[in-house]
Amino acid sequence: MAVYVECPVCHRKQSLRNRVCGGCDWDLVKAKRTQSPNYWVQYYIAGKQARFELVGKSIQEARELDIERKKQKRENTLSTNSKINFLELSRWYLNLNSVKKLKSYDRVQLCLKNFNKNFKHRKVGSIKNLDLIDYQNKRLDEGRALATVDMELKIVQTMVSLAFDNDIIGEGALKAFRKTKKLLVKGKNARKKIIKISEYIKLVNAALSHLKPIIIVAMNTGMRAGEIRNLKWSHIQGDFIRFDSEDVKEKDKKSIPINQIVNDILQNTASHDHHDYIFTYRNKPITDRSGFRKSWKTTCKKAGLVPGRLHPMGIIFHDIRRSVKTYMIEAGVDPVHRDMILGHSLQGMDVHYAVQSDDALMDAMNRYEKWLTVKIAMVAGPAVKKDAS
Repeated sequence: MAVYVECPVCHRKQSLRNRVCGGCDWDLVKAKRTQSPNYWVQYYIAGKQARFELVGKSIQEARELDIERKKQKRENTLSTNSKINFLELSRWYLNLNSVKKLKSYDRVQLCLKNFNKNFKHRKVGSIKNLDLIDYQNKRLDEGRALATVDMELKIVQTMVSLAFDNDIIGEGALKAFRKTKKLLVKGKNARKKIIKISEYIKLVNAALSHLKPIIIVAMNTGMRAGEIRNLKWSHIQGDFIRFDSEDVKEKDKKSIPINQIVNDILQNTASHDHHDYIFTYRNKPITDRSGFRKSWKTTCKKAGLVPGRLHPMGIIFHDIRRSVKTYMIEAGVDPVHRDMILGHSLQGMDVHYAVQSDDALMDAMNRYEKWLTVKIAMVAGPAVKKDAS
């Protein structure tokens, strides 16, 4: 049993006596003075492999915990599931490199913070199914949506399952989290709002200058708001927008054909010397989601539409994506091509055998573009066809 220091560069746990990291030769003496590395306590349980318990940035607290674990070892009271509390488990989970890399890391932090308000000092093994049900009801009483409460529970269940798989907690601690059921019936809260062609024309006409091309690209590609906001010139490869797996929600490569409408927008959009982003606000990337939502809200109000998902008639930007899929069906786009363009999962044997050429995807996109152009002309007339397409 001993205290270990974690290298702030390669994250290798090693003896406090080391002056340089055994993995990357980083100066640990300097790191202890300037970088506040994490400290861990290592011990063995029932003759199994070594267990590491994260303490945090304080070496003094690490030494005190080491003394406590040694005492528990002598008294034969040290176990994997009886001592660790929810706060300690949260710290361990949030310091995992795989968790830190999650795009949803901020959301995970907030979720665990909410749970810690109720279970901070509770031993994980003492939390029962009824405790979690009470927590769900408390969050509902606070005005949280069913989907929000379910998301929080799912995040905690993921953490607890990982802790069990790594022998940090026992099966008894895992049982309560696995038995607690979701509150929301699957699919019950699914939005079904389709943006009518007339509403789309109003949005385009009322849109702020930086938002107008984004709305048009969304209706012509089915891309998500985040994909468009983070679209870079490096993603434009010939007649296609090509995303690598790390760039999209699906975690799989995606190719989207560029139709004539999108191509015209790209041709009329200036590039920037200090960044590679295509769509900007005051020459800066639109990385702030709250600012984007504010622009969308302003545009909806100018167009005489209700923004937001709470009102029965409200619309959100993601409704455009749902509308594109619906309109592709009406345009007669093949289901496989449609799902490939939008990045939706293929079904059945299509998963294994549907490998389509760029020409086939481009033909599908052209079919949709022609349908959309005709519909816009029918609703608004030829005079505005080009602007709204």
